[in-house]
Amino acid sequence: MDPFDAGAGGLLKQPKSVWATAGASVVAFTGIGLVDPILPSIAQGLHATASQVSLLFTSYFLITAVAMLVTGFVSSRIGGRKTLLLGLAFVVVFAGLAGTSGSVGELVGFRAGWGLGNALFVSTALAVIVGAAAGGSAAAILLYESALGLGMACGPLLGALLGDASWRYPFFGTAFLMAVGFLCIAVFLKEQPKPARKTSLLDPVKALGHGGLASAAVSAFFYNYTFFTVLAFTPFVLNMSPYRSGAVFFAWGVLLAVFSVIVAPRLQKRFGSLKVLGGSLVLLAADVLVLGYGDHTTAVVCTVLSGAFIGVNNTVYTELALGVSDAPRPVASAGYNFVRWFAAAAAPYFAPKIEEWTDPHIPFVVAAVTAVVGALVVVVRRKALAHEAEELEPKHATEDGVAVFAN
Repeated sequence: MDPFDAGAGGLLKQPKSVWATAGASVVAFTGIGLVDPILPSIAQGLHATASQVSLLFTSYFLITAVAMLVTGFVSSRIGGRKTLLLGLAFVVVFAGLAGTSGSVGELVGFRAGWGLGNALFVSTALAVIVGAAAGGSAAAILLYESALGLGMACGPLLGALLGDASWRYPFFGTAFLMAVGFLCIAVFLKEQPKPARKTSLLDPVKALGHGGLASAAVSAFFYNYTFFTVLAFTPFVLNMSPYRSGAVFFAWGVLLAVFSVIVAPRLQKRFGSLKVLGGSLVLLAADVLVLGYGDHTTAVVCTVLSGAFIGVNNTVYTELALGVSDAPRPVASAGYNFVRWFAAAAAPYFAPKIEEWTDPHIPFVVAAVTAVVGALVVVVRRKALAHEAEELEPKHATEDGVAVFAN
């Protein structure tokens, strides 16, 4: 079936509940890159250093990592709809409070609460979309991945448009949009059946005892350090106005979405998942190294281009994590994300610190090295990953309605 077919069960013929959840997902994913173009403005407005402002990412993703052990526990007990609404309520409250911050410490704290809400929401959204979608999971997954890519692309753009007037406005804007999403889900989404088996807090950790899943998580940990060095540190290096920075990261997000949804599956089919992943990691390493040592124009081009490699990596890592072990996919996804999001928390903090200790080039050298280490893990542990990688198809990301918040 063509998922774009407007007939019954096609992408364009879905219940209102699916569109409500997908629309809220777009806004949820904007929160990741929302602060990118306004980081310098926040630093100036709150009289803070780059390393202090970068803690906005660190607190957000540190809480997200830990919350991965909690989301399955919560949703398997109160149900998907209530978990979505709880997550959205957290985001509305803490995004709104973030806009009232009078210090970096307050803003970092509110951003942490935002991260908890976002983790609860996005870790449940795909399961809800698949459960409520008409005509099977293919169209539902495509809709979810499209929402993810659109959100990642629009986050910096929204941050730039609202942040040009004040760095506070993007936070208020997000709170308003998520409030609309809360109302749409409350009205249009009916409660779905709870899982037959309740998930414990330790299930995701136990799943990491599988060598293949642990290998995918460790490799993704090093890759995520590179990813979030680009996302959180590059705005300070580019030192552009919110509009210009937002445009750069919008283009970055568009490439990420296109290569994640369209290009990566075709490359996998032709070359195999592990070759594609290893090659893309090495190319990303080369890209960030040139970014760090090139002139301003080169840095802009390399920042945008990195979105292509990041999009490919996200897709392959997600499929490996979901298919390489015999653990239930929601549990495997939680364990995998628990490990890799710690790197997303570390990179925004250490990159500006490394610059303070050395010079602006070295953070990108470190990011290039971590991408290569991620590739080396794939090569060294290829036997643990290879069997499943050879059989992987996009459907693996759709079964069981697992939330992949891996992109």
